[in-house]
Amino acid sequence: MNLNKTKITIAALLLVSGLWVKGQSTTPAKHLPIIDVHVHTMKVNPSWASPMCPWFLSNMPGSDPNEQPPSFMNLDCPDPLQPAKSDEEMQAAVLETMNRLNMTLVAFSDAEILHRWYNAAPKGRIIPGIGVSSSNEMSVEAFRDSLSNGFYKVMSEVAPQYQGMSPSDPSLDAYFAVAEELGVPVGIHMGTGGNGMANITQPKYRASLGNPLLLEDLLARHPKLKIWVQHAGYPMVDELIALMGANAYVYCDISGMIWSYPLEEIHAYIKRLVQAGFGKRIMYGTDFMMWPKLFETSIGVIENAPYLSFEQKRDILYNNAVRFFRLDESKLK
Repeated sequence: MNLNKTKITIAALLLVSGLWVKGQSTTPAKHLPIIDVHVHTMKVNPSWASPMCPWFLSNMPGSDPNEQPPSFMNLDCPDPLQPAKSDEEMQAAVLETMNRLNMTLVAFSDAEILHRWYNAAPKGRIIPGIGVSSSNEMSVEAFRDSLSNGFYKVMSEVAPQYQGMSPSDPSLDAYFAVAEELGVPVGIHMGTGGNGMANITQPKYRASLGNPLLLEDLLARHPKLKIWVQHAGYPMVDELIALMGANAYVYCDISGMIWSYPLEEIHAYIKRLVQAGFGKRIMYGTDFMMWPKLFETSIGVIENAPYLSFEQKRDILYNNAVRFFRLDESKLK
């Protein structure tokens, strides 16, 4: 990897440019609103949190099953993103970035951290989600109660792929029926999870179970269910295009892939979806975890994409999510 070129690229993508609302001369400019539809609220674990180079999957050498597995991350860049060192540092960094970049977050994962962020953030700027990936995690009754109490607004992240299951597996059907009945949008993990996922970190993981077309039976059983395909089903862009073409209510997010795979590959994938006519159904997301600067890094990919018009960038960063989640714009700007 060319370190000088990488340093320039990262610096350029960290610049959030051209999307600021002009204010009075004595008033600081306000960034146009952004909605991140894929944010994990995680407890900071210093024992495994480590620096990370964006687009770290640009080089995925093979290994040998009798040798040490290849590193999941790499530090082959001059300025790796640093992880937060404590829950307090993470929360402060997230809130500061939300305020500076005028962001709203669809957030889920650890319930305790989620409630902390929700209570500390401006009202309406954290949209809470709850996910079920296996019937062993929560009963259908408990899931219904959780969605009915008014706090949780989305069902996410649903990730049966890590359990070796299709999203259309009958064991999850009752949970999706509840979401359909209550009008709750559902985010489902589809696609890859990194180099060597199946034989290094997740033995039940199957790449074939990330095929977006596996959602067809689920959608046929629940025609009023609103689904967004997380990670845009990467790398199965043709299958995603086929699914979205056949199902007018399916959207996707570009989380995870936007900061982990080679930049040229990311741009080619997004451009393919836009060229196929789905620019109004792509939503911005990070798959945010432990690195506070991940927001700027991934936003920069969209803001600096030369093949996207200003309107298309605004659709991906904001407009499409407003439409999909039926949000009140007057409360977001």
